[in-house]
Amino acid sequence: MIDETTRAVLSREEVARYLQGGHGESGRTARERIEGYLDELKTTQRYSIYRALKHPLYPILRKVERIGEHFEAVKAATRGGRVVYASNHRSHTDYLVEPLVLDDNGIRPPIIAAGINLFGGPLGLIHRHVTGAIPIRRNTKDPVYLITLKAYVAELLKSHDFFFYPEGGRSYSGELKIPKTGLMSAALHAEHPRLVVVPTAVAYDLVLEDHVLARQRVKRSQRPFSHELAEMVRYAVGYRSRAFVTFGTPIDVDGVDPDSRRAVLDLTHTVMQKIGRLYKILPTSVVASAMRPSITRRELEQRADTLIDTLGTCGANLGVHSGAEAVDVALEPLEARGILVVNRGRVRVRNRNVLRYYARSLDHLLKSPSRTH
Repeated sequence: MIDETTRAVLSREEVARYLQGGHGESGRTARERIEGYLDELKTTQRYSIYRALKHPLYPILRKVERIGEHFEAVKAATRGGRVVYASNHRSHTDYLVEPLVLDDNGIRPPIIAAGINLFGGPLGLIHRHVTGAIPIRRNTKDPVYLITLKAYVAELLKSHDFFFYPEGGRSYSGELKIPKTGLMSAALHAEHPRLVVVPTAVAYDLVLEDHVLARQRVKRSQRPFSHELAEMVRYAVGYRSRAFVTFGTPIDVDGVDPDSRRAVLDLTHTVMQKIGRLYKILPTSVVASAMRPSITRRELEQRADTLIDTLGTCGANLGVHSGAEAVDVALEPLEARGILVVNRGRVRVRNRNVLRYYARSLDHLLKSPSRTH
């Protein structure tokens, strides 16, 4: 006996049309595959349990100060209809921090899309049965999977808000990535009468897995999550950071044709541009961008002042307002992280790859090529 969600997905027009055949497999085989993918995607959100257990389950959350900005329009949107949040992707902690920022401020938590590699072991059980995350197979071109995912997201949006990352995965370089359109298209196909997209930006003083990401970019390969998690635990020693989650003005998508690739692409790029403007500019990124291989503290402050002025003219969301402030706040954590060395009034680069990772987070505003230090 099939459940209500499966029945609803199978009855959707696009799924029923696919099941009629003509795609190189029988309707029965296609249906079995769709039901198999649905079993993989199904999730349950029990946020009261997550709220009660979040600190015992996630000790890392005690190391991150969550700061949210601009909730008013989001609260209004959740009262009036269905909300799709689209965010940049900095860290594995995004999945934990961003929904909790919403919950901290009395906004109903969304279902969140996460890479299927995060669904192994105890973390996968928490994602699937507590937080309400759905596992996404990135880069697959299987038409049965894609049509199932699109139909499932559309059904989810009848009863839940939805949170996803247009970049598809974390940025190994530190810069904003070119977005993908798959999940945006899936959300639009829900055809909810009052659907809005909320651009959302997350920024950290320090990204927990900064060393891991910078090294993976150099090696141009992704390690298994279990290996990466072990390294993240090592870098969590002494780790503390603020996490700024900034929400933009909701975008009404009424009139956007979900079947038009150009319309979906234009909307996705518009959302990413807004995310870039919302992204909080923090002292660590300013100092990383202003650094040279060896520089006096005073020279670094002057370079940071010039950079902050430039960012201000770009309409950036500034979280630091002077070079002296940037240097005062950033030097200690960057030195403790093994990225810079401060000695007798001079600042030197210790880990160039990680420093570049933070500097590149400003590139979308500065419109400049990646820096060389």
